[in-house]
Amino acid sequence: MPKKTTIYDIAKALNITAATVSRALNDSPRVKKATKELILETAKQMNYEQNKLAQALKSGKSYNVGVIVPYINSNFFASVIRGIEEELYPKGYHVIICQTHDQENLEIENINSLLNAQVDGVLMSISNSNIENNPAFKNLVRKHVPLIFFDRKKDIKGVSSVTIDDFKGAYMATQHLIEQGCKRIAHLSNDQSLEIFQNRFLGYKQAILDAGFELDSNLVVETTSKVESGSLSTKKLLSLNNPPDGIFASCDFSALGAIKEIKTHGLSIPDDISVIGFSNEPFSQFMELSITSIDQSPMEMGRIAANVFLDEVNSKGNVKSEKQVILAPELIVRKSSQKESLILN
Repeated sequence: MPKKTTIYDIAKALNITAATVSRALNDSPRVKKATKELILETAKQMNYEQNKLAQALKSGKSYNVGVIVPYINSNFFASVIRGIEEELYPKGYHVIICQTHDQENLEIENINSLLNAQVDGVLMSISNSNIENNPAFKNLVRKHVPLIFFDRKKDIKGVSSVTIDDFKGAYMATQHLIEQGCKRIAHLSNDQSLEIFQNRFLGYKQAILDAGFELDSNLVVETTSKVESGSLSTKKLLSLNNPPDGIFASCDFSALGAIKEIKTHGLSIPDDISVIGFSNEPFSQFMELSITSIDQSPMEMGRIAANVFLDEVNSKGNVKSEKQVILAPELIVRKSSQKESLILN
């Protein structure tokens, strides 16, 4: 195994002190520009690699950041992660990605693993509403590790967050269905213990009431963010004596499940039932029957979350400024809800 180049090897090659080499490699202003350039070029030629662990011990930073998401195979979370990486990589940070599969025990394990890895901060989308009660989370806060929630959050004092206006997005989606002539609009909800799904239900409810319709509890069915669950929930809705003529799903996957079930029953979309989802997953636009959805600007959400972290980790005197960033949703209208009769008019 070849011997690794050290600062002493570089110093010997240039006939200078090891201290001068160290200062140059750490960009010290005490070293002249010409000398610094010579040292850096020599280090490159000699394949010198800096000791990251030593750097971390000296600076007090590991330059590793943990990102925790429910699922990596969701385009929304993948895009958020990309936004985070694009902001942090140029600043010298590495991103460690963990997923919880929406399971509390995995969330705890992920937090503990990141703490053991001495990460400089954690950016996460929570899997359950009781996060502040778990020991791992309390340990994270106690150690003053910067924590930023994105998308799914819990209102906790001193913790920043970057989210979409879920209430407004749900209101826009439901209002769009009303404008398409729907009078019995169902809602495929999700875990109401999570704030984002509470707000999506409340936005739906408010749009229904503002339109002068009665809120029918039979039209609100709780699902999960899976296609199969959306299908089963829609099957229940279609079995009602007075089934819905519009469906607002809390995510695109349950909206896709709804569409599959509606087609199985031989009904037309959007003429018999209009459907709208939430998240604007890529498949929603590439299907033959493209799905109307609410876009959440995931890349921007990731970039902003990363910059909130950078502000916190670089603040002097460990002064934390809690930030609550709320992004505006965008309605993307496609075939699943846009009725041709209304387009012609």
